[in-house]
Amino acid sequence: NNQNPLSPQDNSEFVAQLAQFSSVEGLERLNNSFNSFVSNNALQASSLVGRSVTVKSDTSMLTKGGIVAGSVDLNYSTTDMKIKIYDEKGSLVQSIPVGEAAQGEMVFRWDGQNIEVNGNLLDWEASEDDIASAGKYRFEVTATQNGKNEALETSLSANVNSVTIGENGKLILNLAGVGAVDSDKVKQFN
Repeated sequence: NNQNPLSPQDNSEFVAQLAQFSSVEGLERLNNSFNSFVSNNALQASSLVGRSVTVKSDTSMLTKGGIVAGSVDLNYSTTDMKIKIYDEKGSLVQSIPVGEAAQGEMVFRWDGQNIEVNGNLLDWEASEDDIASAGKYRFEVTATQNGKNEALETSLSANVNSVTIGENGKLILNLAGVGAVDSDKVKQFN
C-alpha cells in the first residue's frame, strides 16, 4: 500500500522496505548472471559437437576409417587378459588374447581389424572375416584379478552428436553409440 502522508510509517519500517527492494534487485542481478553463465557453458559445450570424448561405457561406434579408443583399470597385474568385441546383434566379432598386463590403466585402440595395447600393436592377426565394418560395438574385457576371472569396467571413446541443456543448466552430451551422458561423467576430452 502507498504511505499516507498524514500518517507516515516509522523510520524502521521505511528502512526495512528499502532493504527488501535492495534484496529483490540483487536476486534479479544474480538470476541474470546465472542465465548468462548457462548460455556461456552451452556455447562452450557446443564446440564439442563432432569431437570425441571418453566415458565409462561398454559400447561405442566405429566409423569407416575410424578408431575406437578405450581403457580399463587393473587393480592387479594379470597374465590372461582378453578383449571380446560384439556387434549390435550380439554376435562375437573378435576375441583378442592380450595376455599379460601390468597393474594400472591399460589403454587400447581398435580400428575394426587390429588392436593396439598401451601403444604396442598386438601380434594378433585378424583374418578377412574378422574385419569389422562401421557400426555399434560392445566391448568386454576380462582378466584374472586377485585369483578370480572377472569382467573389467571399460571407458570408451564416443563422438559428441549434440549437446542438450537440462535442468538447472546441466549440460548433457548425446554420444554416438552410447546415448545421453551428463557432461560431468566425461573422463577425457580427446
